[in-house]
Amino acid sequence: MDIFKFGGASVKDAAGVKNLCNIVRDYKNGKLLVVISAMGKITNKLEELTHAYLNGSDETHAIFDEIKHFHFHIIEALFQGKSNSVYDDVANTFVEIDWLIEDEPDNDADYIYDQIVSIGEVVSTKIVAAWLNECGNKALWTDARNFIQTDNTYREGKVDWAKTNQIIQRDLVPLLDDHIIITQGFIGGTSENYTTTLGREGSDYSAAIFASCLDAVALTIWKDVPGVLNADPKWFDETEKIAQLSYHDAIELTYYGATVIHPKTIKPLQNKGIPLFVRSFIQPEGVGTAITKENNPLPVPSFIFKVNQALISIFPKDYSFIIEENLSNIFELFHKHKIKINTMLNSAISFSVSVDDQPERIERLIKDLSAEFTVKYNKDLELVTIRYYNQSTIDRVTVDKDILLEVKSRHTCQMVMKNKA
Repeated sequence: MDIFKFGGASVKDAAGVKNLCNIVRDYKNGKLLVVISAMGKITNKLEELTHAYLNGSDETHAIFDEIKHFHFHIIEALFQGKSNSVYDDVANTFVEIDWLIEDEPDNDADYIYDQIVSIGEVVSTKIVAAWLNECGNKALWTDARNFIQTDNTYREGKVDWAKTNQIIQRDLVPLLDDHIIITQGFIGGTSENYTTTLGREGSDYSAAIFASCLDAVALTIWKDVPGVLNADPKWFDETEKIAQLSYHDAIELTYYGATVIHPKTIKPLQNKGIPLFVRSFIQPEGVGTAITKENNPLPVPSFIFKVNQALISIFPKDYSFIIEENLSNIFELFHKHKIKINTMLNSAISFSVSVDDQPERIERLIKDLSAEFTVKYNKDLELVTIRYYNQSTIDRVTVDKDILLEVKSRHTCQMVMKNKA
């Protein structure tokens, strides 16, 4: 059997839903499970709704109305008349948010985030499943929260692999004999039946979980690019498609911030030797990129750009060395405030890190760090990572830049930079 995963760009409108249906219709190789993200940029809009609700904004209901209108506009473009049950299915799903936002927030913000933002995936899959059946495909909508079991770490649910595998084998495998299974990415469920999410852009990871537990032949992620490119087209005018990647290089690239695949996706596939294909839903006949156990070096240097970076530099107040005890305390605080370190460098009396600029979290982190350390903080920076670098590739990205931090290993160079004044 195979796993297909479609992101938000593939179902951003009615034409996208129809195109997905065509790709699924043309699949002839046996059992198929399809994982689908929220439509278009709806996750961003649901995050906006969550923040408005938590802050008591007068715009809360207007934002929610916009979200509902977006989905019903797609439904109306797909189905003639209003007799299809998808209208009621989607309306009833939105009622879950209606109930929640009618009252004042009385729960942890991360918990509320997961209950609201997860609805994007639920609604998108209901629409796609309904359209597949309308087109004569035997599709079955299933709720990923019934299968992917996590702890109660909201916004970053940790998967209980043993329980997840047991439930998938018991309850999902029998359904695959007679149906194309349509389910959600990004979301899971707890033992108390609360909704969790697996981390931003976590639908790829969901697909890998299903692939691993089902011992799939392959996982195919359908993107709006022809495969894995050596740089993001919005940064480079000329990019090259990489035909084949090793699991190792794929993990390195995603860890450093390559957005084509979620960082957690590779490991479950590598453990089972399941190949991952990245293909274009715009040109589905293309071969795309294959990510496999074949350990060949990349044929071209790869560039990863992360903007909106903050550089945090930490110094002991008494000029003592940065030693293991200091680092243990520092890492504990980063973990406490859920701030991921993108690159780091330490010297005798300093420890510097580049992180995504999340002002509220960083403010709380710096407050805690300042009890023991002197902390300096720079904003509006960019982090460039080059995999299989050479001097010419470094020169290419450092024109008119001041380098504030540079870290090199044999194959990878990372630089935190800012524009020259």
